[in-house]
Amino acid sequence: MEIQLYQIDAFTNVLFSGNPAAVCVLDSWLDDEIMQHISSENNLSETAFIVRSGNCFDLRWFTPTTEIDLCGHATLASAFVIFNFIDTSLQRAEFMTKSGLLVVDKKDDLLEMDFPSLKVTKSNTNIKLSEALGVEPVEFYKSTYPMVIYESESQIKGLNPDLDKLKMVEDCLGVITTAPGDSVDFVSRFFAPRLGIDEDPVTGSAHCALVPYWSERLDKSILHAWQVSKRRGELFCENKGERIKMSGNAVLYLKGVINL
Repeated sequence: MEIQLYQIDAFTNVLFSGNPAAVCVLDSWLDDEIMQHISSENNLSETAFIVRSGNCFDLRWFTPTTEIDLCGHATLASAFVIFNFIDTSLQRAEFMTKSGLLVVDKKDDLLEMDFPSLKVTKSNTNIKLSEALGVEPVEFYKSTYPMVIYESESQIKGLNPDLDKLKMVEDCLGVITTAPGDSVDFVSRFFAPRLGIDEDPVTGSAHCALVPYWSERLDKSILHAWQVSKRRGELFCENKGERIKMSGNAVLYLKGVINL
């Protein structure tokens, strides 16, 4: 069996930056174990698998160790593959996922994703999380992942967490770190060693929580963000209440064939 494989750098227009995602185009679903093996072999933060279903596409995401319910950059990468290699006539890609219907629209050079907004609530100080991160946050919040607030972009850039300690923090599959940006509205980084991702270069799903938080704090609905990992990624966001819009660029790194 041969499977078409694409590797896309998402949330960037510059090769070797943004967040790389693998996209596997299937005629029908493989066994979950095989898809997990492929994702582990790819050794990227996420591998997306897509199956066309009429005018829609079924979409699933796997990290090197597990399947997940929501992933932004691999959704963006999947839409890029569809628009450029599967059906160039399309201006919209609709995906059925474990998080419901997700839509990506082609808007000139940008791809605009429609994602659910995630509720963010303030939480108590988490000493173990602070110790693992190495720098005491200003505030603690919780959503799908814990989210910690720092004072400055330089603090976010300087984080060097103890990943072994972070793995041991209770109820912390991953952590979002964020602060006001120097030249953009906010910056962030995301660490998830328990999911097999020491640091995710650019995390669309984290922005489902970041956008409503920063929209309320800054009293604005349209936001410009950088995820300031080593690879860096740029996101153009809009708070739409129950939904958020996230836009970004994507570039092709490779295409090839998996032989099973």
